[in-house]
Amino acid sequence: MDLLKAVVTVGASKTEAGEGRTIPLNSALLEVMTEYAKWFTERFGAIQPQWYVFPFGKPRPNDPARPMVTLKTSWSNVRKKAGVSGRWHDNRHTLITDLAETGAAEETIRDIAGHVSKRMLKHYSHIRMEAKRKALEAIIPKPLKNDAPQRHSDDPQTKAESTKPFRWSYTDTRRRTQPVVMK
Repeated sequence: MDLLKAVVTVGASKTEAGEGRTIPLNSALLEVMTEYAKWFTERFGAIQPQWYVFPFGKPRPNDPARPMVTLKTSWSNVRKKAGVSGRWHDNRHTLITDLAETGAAEETIRDIAGHVSKRMLKHYSHIRMEAKRKALEAIIPKPLKNDAPQRHSDDPQTKAESTKPFRWSYTDTRRRTQPVVMK
């Protein structure tokens, strides 16, 4: 992890198709890791390149030259203290889904996640219904300001128009415009 460059380097992949990668730290994680680095330095002294980011020791880390025992145990402890449920791997699904929902490009998501195929990206991305709804709402044309004069609802003409059936047109496969009446 390089806090000056705000990146974390992930080593070799667990799969043959994957590869190591460098991932930028977002501002929230950079802030947390900077605070952690201050604590780490106070606890162990000047940080050495061969030391582990999350060192060995229970209940408090005491040997930065050795790694924590297991990520599973550490995650279990953090999860209990935070009062959340879920497996460590669920964070991966959540991250990829959140990136997809914010509109990040597929290539960017695959590079961050270390996925090689679109199939794996689809497996990990679970777009939420609200994100789908928001995407569909975003394509609705917005009325232009000053398009039509605004009338008060007590206006007789406005009341008369509100009783008429709603109409709009669509284009069918033969490219003819057809009226649609909604009552």
